[in-house]
Order: sequence, then C-alpha cells, then structure tokens
Amino acid sequence: MILKPQDILVLLKLVAIGQQPWTYNQLSFELGMSPSEVHGAIKRALAAGLAIQRGDIITPAIRNLEEFVVHGLRYAFIPERGELTRGMPTSHAGPPLRDVIVSDNEPPPVWPDSLGEVRGVSFSPLYKSAAKAARSDQALYELLVLVDGIRGGQARERDLATKEIKKRFKQYG
Repeated sequence: MILKPQDILVLLKLVAIGQQPWTYNQLSFELGMSPSEVHGAIKRALAAGLAIQRGDIITPAIRNLEEFVVHGLRYAFIPERGELTRGMPTSHAGPPLRDVIVSDNEPPPVWPDSLGEVRGVSFSPLYKSAAKAARSDQALYELLVLVDGIRGGQARERDLATKEIKKRFKQYG
C-alpha cells in the first residue's frame, strides 16, 4: 500500500470540516474527486494509521497525520515548479503565511488555475483538484497553503507553516 497525494487532501478536508458528519458523496463533490477515489483515499489512510475508525465514524488520527505532514510530506510529495502562469497563491504567498512573511519582488508561487487572479510561478498542488476545492472552503485552502509552505518553502517558511498547522491540528484534536 502506497499513500497518494489525494489521501492527504481528503484528510485535510476532514480536519477542515471538524467533527461534522460527512459522506463519501459529499467529500467527492467538495473535493472534485470521484467517490471511488475518496473511498480509496480513506482506505489507504486507515491502513497507514493516518485515520481511525470507531464504529461508522472515520476521523483523522491527528497526531499521526501531524507527524507525517510535518516530517514526511515534503519528501513524499515534492512540488514541481514551472513557468509563469495565472493561478491561486500558495505557500508564503497565500493565507495565512502571507500575513507574516514579507514578500520579495519575485513572482509568488501559484497553483495553475484558469480562474486564478494572480500571476506567479507554477507550484504543483498536492492534488490536481486542490484549487477547485480550496475556492469553496477557506479553512481547507489555508491548510493546503500551510502544507505547501512545508512541502516547498525555505527554512523560515517551513518553520512558520509547521507552527501554524500544529496549532490548527491541536484545535481539531
């Protein structure tokens, strides 16, 4: 069993919605994935110990997820950077990191997205539907920005992103 990037996207969505009940179809619609992709992601997350099941309820194993996001994600899902494009700001250019990191004069990292309003350097999202999912869920967007700060940021960005994501995971757990 090998984890896939969409597994982390699904788990971050579960963190973003908190303790609210959810369905595979709901997650599928909100994440721009098929129900079978969501089901596979949950199955892999359970097998990897990143999610736990109590009866019919499946939730993120928040401590394990935090450990993987902070210490393993940047090695498992390395972002690809590309050319200038239009998209959604991420990493140090997206919320909440943009509020604490002073921008240099370089183009910001963006997820390529035809609906994006910022021109910057292409930064591959964790999963292809991340921008679509983030547009309709601010909490998920911020978690994905923090994950990208860890995946592809410099030391200071990684440190700030790590502190903030730990704080948010603690609020969940």
